Amino acid sequence: MTLETVTLAQRPDLEREFGRAHQASWPTFMLHDPISNRTWHTLHSRFAEFQFLLLEGEDVVAIGNTMPVRWDGSPGDLPDGVDGVLVRTVDANEEPSVLSAMAAIVAPGWKGRGVSPLVLQEMRRLARGAGLRCLIGPVRPTLKDRYPLIPMEDYMQWRREDGSHFDPWLRVHERLGARILGVADRSMTVPGTVAQWEAWSGMTFPGSGRHIVPGALSPVDIDLERDQGIYAEQNVWMQHP
Repeated sequence: MTLETVTLAQRPDLEREFGRAHQASWPTFMLHDPISNRTWHTLHSRFAEFQFLLLEGEDVVAIGNTMPVRWDGSPGDLPDGVDGVLVRTVDANEEPSVLSAMAAIVAPGWKGRGVSPLVLQEMRRLARGAGLRCLIGPVRPTLKDRYPLIPMEDYMQWRREDGSHFDPWLRVHERLGARILGVADRSMTVPGTVAQWEAWSGMTFPGSGRHIVPGALSPVDIDLERDQGIYAEQNVWMQHP
């Protein structure tokens, strides 16, 4: 398998491919995080050299989104996940010290063919090339939506009989030498009206409470009286050497 890696800075004509990949890969509700919607464009406008595609010819095999961010190396100074990285870099404009993974998406026809480690390796290469200390990332576990009632603190400790991580995406990171730093409790926060949440989820919410929504890693809090639904996405902070 011979793939070409190009950055958005090198191939600005491929910018739309990032949007297509995100639209096709995430649950609908994840496309409505206010902080991401307000700031995500800066990954393309200010940090194009840190956004990349893996290509076979002109076919997009995978995309990777990363962003430089300030982190002093202590668990207590970790940003609040995806939203926290965006706020710290875009709004506060702090001097970055590490590179944060923001998204890694493999095209459907290429899943299970060893592409995801290549995406992470390219992220690590970008961090080294930019003189940043390491690669970190608020990782979204692949199978967590099947266990939405299990606390992330417990889920991220699950192991298979061979000792490897239970979750496939955490396992890929771990096999490349990454270690778990902790839980990003509010990596993304998605508020909406009850009608919006019903449209995003394809469900009806006849009563208030914590509801299991397809694709969500934890329950969504629905309050009919306030006409409000709120989802706080938990991710797992990991650090690559």
